[in-house]
Amino acid sequence: MQTPAGTECPHYYEDFFRGRSTQECRLIGRRAGRDAWNPRLCKNCPVPSILRANRCPNLELEARVTRGLFGLGRRVTVSARCADTLAVVENPYVGCGRCHPDAALILESPRVKE
Repeated sequence: MQTPAGTECPHYYEDFFRGRSTQECRLIGRRAGRDAWNPRLCKNCPVPSILRANRCPNLELEARVTRGLFGLGRRVTVSARCADTLAVVENPYVGCGRCHPDAALILESPRVKE
């Protein structure tokens, strides 16, 4: 579904049908308190760009809302892990590098000139 920021995100949900007013991020969930999610966080959220860069079905994302320096500003921080190898993924844009070794061999092999 398209977020208020204009990017496609499978974790964003909204419903305005017949007077309803529901907007939520299903990756973050509904957390009470001052670190709750709101639609303005979609503007700088890294999740849509991570999912565009890495389509691995074994990638599991976990997101939360964090505060910046001195408690000013809020942003979405993402951590990732591989469900296949159970490894923590340092760079979610690239992936763990262990669950698809054949893809790395194909992409790095030199091309034969004909």
